[in-house]
Amino acid sequence: MNRSLTAAGQWARSPEVTCMTTATVRDAEVGDAEAIMALYNHEVLTGTATFDLETRSLDAQIEWIEEHQRANPAVVAELDSVVVGFASLSPFKTRAAYRTTVENSIYVAELAQGRGIGRLLLSAIVERARMAGFHTIIARIGGDNPASMALHESLGYTVVGIERQVGRKFGRWLDCTEMQLML
Repeated sequence: MNRSLTAAGQWARSPEVTCMTTATVRDAEVGDAEAIMALYNHEVLTGTATFDLETRSLDAQIEWIEEHQRANPAVVAELDSVVVGFASLSPFKTRAAYRTTVENSIYVAELAQGRGIGRLLLSAIVERARMAGFHTIIARIGGDNPASMALHESLGYTVVGIERQVGRKFGRWLDCTEMQLML
């Protein structure tokens, strides 16, 4: 059965999700654009993991994937052939002196949270950063997200700062916690 996630992070065509196989992680492909877009846009509309206020179009998502097939990779996690999460590396800053520092992003569908998907994705993206020769990874965790902070900490990231009230979303000011992993 071909299943997919809706924008709300629910299964299309199959309301009960009780038997899931082991998750697999692989490099993101253009064919994953709709699934990645649905995960990201759900967070834009309902969460504070991103400070983005505008949803992403399919064309923009395809362009994003193509950009992440080069030096800064993106990976997806699948359960039963359905993309349930993604992680990526992006340049930390545009100035040349920062070229060995990258920033990670990670998003997991609500229905797949608490199943170890985030750990698989983050571990995979850290390994790709090591293989690419990056020196350090920065995680900028927006809003109140203790699960993301705990996940990053469990893989060796440490808090290096908190930016107070740097974002405004859903009518409230949001902090951004910066964590770092030296490779």
